[in-house]
Amino acid sequence: MLQQILHDMYIDPELLTELSDVQKHILFYKMREEQLRRWRERETWEALAQDEGLRPPKTKRAAGNKHIQWLLGADGEVWVWIMGEGPGDKPYEEISEELIAERARLQAQKEAEELWRQKEAEITKKFRDALANEKARILAEKWKVEMEDRKAAKVLEERIHEEFKRKEEEERKRGEEQIRLQEEQRAKELFWTLKQAQLHCQASEKEEREWEEQLRRSKAADEERSREAQRARDEYRRHSLRAIQKGTVAGLSSMFQELGQSHEQEARLYHHLPGPGPPAPLALPVRTWERPLRPVSRDVIVRWFKEEQLPRRAGFERNTKFIAPWFHGGNYHCFGRRVASRTLWTEGQPTRLPSVV
Repeated sequence: MLQQILHDMYIDPELLTELSDVQKHILFYKMREEQLRRWRERETWEALAQDEGLRPPKTKRAAGNKHIQWLLGADGEVWVWIMGEGPGDKPYEEISEELIAERARLQAQKEAEELWRQKEAEITKKFRDALANEKARILAEKWKVEMEDRKAAKVLEERIHEEFKRKEEEERKRGEEQIRLQEEQRAKELFWTLKQAQLHCQASEKEEREWEEQLRRSKAADEERSREAQRARDEYRRHSLRAIQKGTVAGLSSMFQELGQSHEQEARLYHHLPGPGPPAPLALPVRTWERPLRPVSRDVIVRWFKEEQLPRRAGFERNTKFIAPWFHGGNYHCFGRRVASRTLWTEGQPTRLPSVV
């Protein structure tokens, strides 16, 4: 590092601030010696050049390289400062003594550091060996104690194992006895359960036969009610046709009276006779029953029932004010096919319900 500074004749300011005053004096002293050496070398070259007519070779300096510019004095020559001769300078002997003292101090410090490293290594080795011996002693004692504890633990483990084995045998015997008693109790319970199931099965077969008989009777009653309902519908249809025929005859009679039509026209109207002839007796046309149109809404059905069927006491018991059991429209409800079927089976047995589909 010093050789580089003397070669470049330059020191970084940050590095210079880190040096002590003594080190700065030494550095300046070395730099001054290097300046004198270069100056003498230059003087020698100039003297040779004057004697032999030669000029010292010029060294090419690269661009950007650092260089030294000599400080010139008042006389225009290079300014020279001799240590110890300037105003306020220390004598050269004092500076030399300080340099020697600093060098001795640094050398002593270096030797002391070396001695301390050796001493520290000896201390570390000594205590490391002592620590290893102590660890070995502790491990030996611990191993000895562990061996004794292991033997005692093994004896205790064997004793506990024997105790648990004895208790296990006793528990196994009690468990086997308990299982045997439970098996006998379960066998008795299953016997009575199977016995009751057999009796219940026999009773169920009897109830099933009775239920089949009751179902047969119910079906027969349903068929009888169906036949009665069919007869009632036929009777109602006959009454309806009779009423229609009566209404038709009355209407025709009044119409014939108002228009004054002849018997010939009446016969031609009802019998479609194209030619003249003796008048035939008046006869009503034979009309076949046709299914009426389907109601458009429930309101129409309710209004029809109130206006036409209720005055005829449809759905009531004969000569009473009570609704017949077979009639389920007492509240003027209109059921669809699915609702009627679901309502019928909620009674517990098959029932018939007149419904408008």
